[in-house]
Amino acid sequence: MKPQMRDKRVFFLVLLFYISVFLVEFGRGQRQNNRRTEVNVGAVTDVGTTYSEVAMLCVKLSLSDFYSSRPQFQTRLVVNVGDSRNDVVGAAASALELIKNKQVKAILGPWTSMQAHFLIEIGQKSQVPVVSYSATSPFLTSLRSPYFFRATYEDSSQVNAIKSIIKLFGWREVVPVYIDNTFGEGIMPRLTDALQEINVRIPYRSVISLNATDDEISVELLKMMTMPTRVFIVHMYSSLASRVFIKAKEIGLMRPGYVWILTNGVTDDLSSISEMGIEAMEGVLGVKTFIQKSKELDQFKSRWRKRFPRKELSVYGLWAYDATTALATAIEEAGTNNLTFSEPEPGRNVSELEALGLSQYGPKLLQTLSQVQFKGLAGDFHFINGQLQPSVFEIINVVGTGERSIGFWTEENGLVKQLDQQPGSMGALSTWKDHLKYIIWPGEADSAPKGWEIPTNGKKLRIGVPKRTGYTNLVKVTRDPITNSTSVTSFCIDFFEAVIRAMPYDVSYEFIPFEKPDGKAAGNYNDLVHQVFLGRYDAVVGDTTILANRSSYVDFTLPFIKSGVGMIVPMDDLVKRDHFSFLKPLSLKLWLTSFAFFFIIGFTVWVVEHRVNPDFRGPANYQASTIFWFAFSTMVFAPRERVFSFGARILVITWYFLVLVLTQSYTASLASLLTTQQLNPTITSMSRLLERGERVGYQRTSFIFGKLKEAGFSPSTLVPFDTAEECDEFLRNGPENGGISAAFLEIPYLRLFLGQYCNTYKMVEEPINVDGFGFVFPIGSPLVADVSRAILKVAESPKAMELQRAWFKKKEESCPDPVTSPDPNPYITSRQLGVDSFRLLFIGVFVICIIIIGKFFFCFLRKTEGNNMWEQFKKPDNDSYINRVKKCSCSSKQQAVHNSSQATKPDDDQ
Repeated sequence: MKPQMRDKRVFFLVLLFYISVFLVEFGRGQRQNNRRTEVNVGAVTDVGTTYSEVAMLCVKLSLSDFYSSRPQFQTRLVVNVGDSRNDVVGAAASALELIKNKQVKAILGPWTSMQAHFLIEIGQKSQVPVVSYSATSPFLTSLRSPYFFRATYEDSSQVNAIKSIIKLFGWREVVPVYIDNTFGEGIMPRLTDALQEINVRIPYRSVISLNATDDEISVELLKMMTMPTRVFIVHMYSSLASRVFIKAKEIGLMRPGYVWILTNGVTDDLSSISEMGIEAMEGVLGVKTFIQKSKELDQFKSRWRKRFPRKELSVYGLWAYDATTALATAIEEAGTNNLTFSEPEPGRNVSELEALGLSQYGPKLLQTLSQVQFKGLAGDFHFINGQLQPSVFEIINVVGTGERSIGFWTEENGLVKQLDQQPGSMGALSTWKDHLKYIIWPGEADSAPKGWEIPTNGKKLRIGVPKRTGYTNLVKVTRDPITNSTSVTSFCIDFFEAVIRAMPYDVSYEFIPFEKPDGKAAGNYNDLVHQVFLGRYDAVVGDTTILANRSSYVDFTLPFIKSGVGMIVPMDDLVKRDHFSFLKPLSLKLWLTSFAFFFIIGFTVWVVEHRVNPDFRGPANYQASTIFWFAFSTMVFAPRERVFSFGARILVITWYFLVLVLTQSYTASLASLLTTQQLNPTITSMSRLLERGERVGYQRTSFIFGKLKEAGFSPSTLVPFDTAEECDEFLRNGPENGGISAAFLEIPYLRLFLGQYCNTYKMVEEPINVDGFGFVFPIGSPLVADVSRAILKVAESPKAMELQRAWFKKKEESCPDPVTSPDPNPYITSRQLGVDSFRLLFIGVFVICIIIIGKFFFCFLRKTEGNNMWEQFKKPDNDSYINRVKKCSCSSKQQAVHNSSQATKPDDDQ
């Protein structure tokens, strides 16, 4: 029994020990609880709504998790809920009641930006911080209240992501579709500025009321359907967005070619949209708040699904959780000193708002709340200028009944498929497929929409056409006097119609001549282009020159005709034909040189031949005439005098060749002189016109008048003309008879003019450079890019040459193009033949003469040995080789005669 008693005694002692330890710890905990301070905070929300219930559950979970993990903290938040009843006034009344009756030190909420606007004013007056986890309007920032903290992302923070999407696909126009309240309007200023940075126009804004009926929504959508813009940015509550997209699908705004981009106001709340609404959004793009995955977030979502399986956790719930954690942390750091409100001065008449007093705790809480920083469920939590700053957004594509992530936007890298993707790896020539994953577009379109097209049920384009008097090959407007109907034809019109046929979509249009009721032009080309800026015309088609000053208020397509301003002047034949024209082919120096060489050749041959050749002997006057006769006769026939010496024969052969070349050149030059006009321009440059103060002409209604004034011409010297015939008359009259010295025309008109008068006038200079003729559209019109591409297609096709032959080649076939086929020597007349052309031949003949004469005198002096040289020179050389040949020849002839006579005598001996 003793061992049993001992065991019982030990058991009771151990039990008594544990009981005593429990009582000690219980007492210590009770004392700690007695030292903890409860701090009242308010929560203004729309009680009874789904989103409010989710947010308040997250607030309670945040406090539970916060204090369970930090039992040593001395403060405990007590949340007092105020019902705003979905009303701005209700939210303000709830806030006033919480401050007055509960003396809350901070307020969580409210839900909407319009409600927050009033609460911020109340918080500012009473020094009670307002921490909102769902008010996203940028307008709230403009209040500049230090007591407002935005524990969510401002709507304008996503405009750069939207801008990047639009820029990536090259869309030129967008239409914002937003709700008609502070939330919807708040994003517009920043969105407009961002789009202007990439030259994207906003031609229309679609504003839809929260309480709009289905019929009102349909009317607005039908209005959008008749517009050419096909890119829409939707910024509204998810409940209204669901109704809009259901109607849009019914009407036909979700067909291929349309683009819809949702802001995070819709994408962050897609889970609350019905299945029918999600299906209507098939192919829509969206910018969504990016929540970085983490272990804590996964655990929280798991707990949420277990405790609240029927409630969908949203990003606003996560922000409410983090905002509550931040507020609890800030209050703990601020301490519990001076938790009171100051009372207004007694006896002073004050409003109910002023009667609330000022929170003495507010400034300290403001300081600690601004410094709170931690890793929350929604990401890094840190207030910068009173709000959270996002750096990443997720890009989604609505597919089926859900969403699919197709990429991300970051401040550093822009649009990328993956967050770890480097932009440098995509290259400079990357496409949208390098930045985003595969996209399913509305209507399951195969390619990215162009973002703009002419609606088939929309109005026609009003196209202004210039009214011209002359040069109707380019633009011609005629009016039927019976039916009063207008007909527009010409190269520019046919080219434009070919361009429209090459467009990827149909464009309906009508031509409207720019004329007065009496049929005259309503103004010049600058006036016509200005009508597009004023909105009276949607475009201008015609011979409209692309100029820098015009491009400041309209957009031009690529030029469909290259242009410039050319200067044409009359041509003058500089060669004067008279009785002495036969002397003009050769210069005076060549004539004298030729005559001198005739004498030199004759004299040289005489010197060498006269002692050995009887044809060169005789009286002195006979020998002198022989010298000239022999030399000059070589021009037309072989002389009768024979040449015996070898040297003389070499000289004569060389002289024959020189004379042949000289006579043939003379004949050719004389024939050209007598049969061909040597036309040269009377003036060769614009500077000469300015120096001489000449009168010049220009096309009426053209920009050339202003350009010539800028160049320095006086307005009194500028003469306008309309037609080619009028220009020809002015040029033929000349400045002496009231005409002009030169005319300035754009190259297309100049080609037409010279096609009629190519043998009379010439383009000598292109002093003014312009880009060419282009079609005119309003600034930012998406048609500009599509029409420019179509112009390139037509220009590269046979159609362009076909149109040019049809309108321009009729009068130009016999005339060369002044631009593509210029004169190789435009300002040089055919010059006279000079000694330089035959210098080598003359030198060769002269050297041969020197050699022959030198050899002759060397041999002569050697033979005579200096005795009676002149007498010996005058005597014939009987011992010469030639005379010996002659003697031998004579002896042979005499012997032959003798033999013949002997043979004919009778034989006497017989």
